[in-house]
Amino acid sequence: MPTPVDVVEALLFASDTPLEAERIRDVLDLESAQAARELVEEVRARYQERGLMLVEVGGGYRLVTRPELAPWLVKLARARTKQRLSRPALETLAIVAYKQSVSRPEVDAIRGVNSDAVLENLLERRLIRITGRKDAPGRPYLFETTREFLVAFGLRDLGELPRVEGELVVPELAAVAEHGEAEAQQDPGAGGADVPAGG
Repeated sequence: MPTPVDVVEALLFASDTPLEAERIRDVLDLESAQAARELVEEVRARYQERGLMLVEVGGGYRLVTRPELAPWLVKLARARTKQRLSRPALETLAIVAYKQSVSRPEVDAIRGVNSDAVLENLLERRLIRITGRKDAPGRPYLFETTREFLVAFGLRDLGELPRVEGELVVPELAAVAEHGEAEAQQDPGAGGADVPAGG
């Protein structure tokens, strides 16, 4: 029979966002948030000298890997990313990284081709995420990079992205439409249009 500490450990493992003490209290039907925090501390004790650790972040608790293990995780993520990301995926990822938050029509305007499938692929790989909707006709989703993106490319934060010459300009969507659908559908080639190097 699982103990309350086992349940809290499982909840922390399964949750993709920080788990608040109040939420733990609700799920386990505990008498107080303090009782939930005490269970969390018991879970923390289980992870002394282990590859995982329990941290308090964003008003809740998470199980994370220990910082000293980052070099091996980076190697794993880089190997996976290099094997699986196509040139269009890397091109699109660079646009999202440098222009975030950015909508699909804006990505399409920069690349000159439809990016639906590529964005879906990046979402599935958790390299980008949806952060909301743009206040524009059709209310398209807005995308930004994730922590997994930082790990995959060995970056501490977005400030470590390689510097690029000039600025990544999003063509006016109206101007793209004005020049005709045929021009907008042309693939700009292997390097892409205005895509910064070093993504």
